[in-house]
Amino acid sequence: MAVASDLAFDPWDPAFVADPYPAYAELREQGRVRYFEPTDQWLVAHHADVSALLRDRRLGRTYLHRFSHEEFGRTPPPPEHEPFHTLNDHGMLDLEPPDHTRIRRLVSKAFTPRTVERLRPYVRTLADELVAGLVEAGGGDLLRDVAEPLPVAVIAEMLGIPESDRAPLRPWSADICGMYELNPSEEAAAKAVRASAEFSDYLRDLIAERRKNPGDDLISGLIAAHDEGDRLTEQEMISTCVLLLNAGHEATVNSTVNGWWALFRHPDQLAALRADHSLVPTAVEELMRFDTPLQLFERWVLDEIEIDGQVIPRGAEIAMLFGSANHDPAVFADPSRLDLARRDNPHISFSAGIHYCIGAPLARIELAASMTALLERAPTLRPAAEPVRKPNFVIRGLEGLAVELG
Repeated sequence: MAVASDLAFDPWDPAFVADPYPAYAELREQGRVRYFEPTDQWLVAHHADVSALLRDRRLGRTYLHRFSHEEFGRTPPPPEHEPFHTLNDHGMLDLEPPDHTRIRRLVSKAFTPRTVERLRPYVRTLADELVAGLVEAGGGDLLRDVAEPLPVAVIAEMLGIPESDRAPLRPWSADICGMYELNPSEEAAAKAVRASAEFSDYLRDLIAERRKNPGDDLISGLIAAHDEGDRLTEQEMISTCVLLLNAGHEATVNSTVNGWWALFRHPDQLAALRADHSLVPTAVEELMRFDTPLQLFERWVLDEIEIDGQVIPRGAEIAMLFGSANHDPAVFADPSRLDLARRDNPHISFSAGIHYCIGAPLARIELAASMTALLERAPTLRPAAEPVRKPNFVIRGLEGLAVELG
């Protein structure tokens, strides 16, 4: 068994989290798959393998559609974590067909390209307003003042969550997402459980209100789909709404601040972008590749597979390293170079296969809107201090990004 203990891969080391890409290069050179004992996972670091495994139906986000915990050789989660797992396990991200297919089809009906496109003027207006406030103040925290409020407001608007109710959304999301880190602490688990219960209770009340007074929003659309054929349970609706909020802004927030910090560290590329705003679409894609917001995505091995001669048994867990795949020189020419004009850019930051991010079109609209607003309204924006990186590895971002106008 190839064990990765001899590598620089250490997701709890702040130095590694600050820049995991050299360790990824070493990991790729060591082979196609390595066992990592601290998390009991098989690490997959090459783009071709990650891309193929995301589409491989021998793997799954869950195993409970086929096996019990005991049959799969896994220990059931502690009973005190039940509110989190009830919430998490009924969302389409952690389900497999046929339930995943059914829920995604219903969400797709309420999440149509026309719905997303209809949001474009709202997104652009909100981005302009947020950036105008930053400029008027002479600077501030790009995360707090622009990156965070934009996608939270957009997904809340889609769901039909009143403005007066939106303050807890980001804290709830952050606490729930703490459980997606590797080997989360009991403190993180307790926060996630509490946030799961509170968020679920809020949505249960909001769904009840929308049943009485439906509107032109996603929750009303899901209720209609549910009531027409009893195809979405109330728990599935709640879990779907939480997933859309969490997935609908966590990656966008981190992509924004990670992206701008990368731009500040590559002044030639920032200058090129400021000189030619038509680069925005490719810049968005390149920044998501260059500093990937979701570094790792897990899959359970439902049926034995073999990678490069290494048999990985049923019951094992595979950790696909998105950040490494996005820096694989077999796919990306000079991957450590930031190239905002890069055209051949098959990054996997939005995943692939049946779990491809349903909100990817909206995320691209949001990222382009905030970038364009900052380029137009704050052309002299510069960092005011070295940012502090969050200790999280899986969902990777900054604590904040202090900026000022030059």
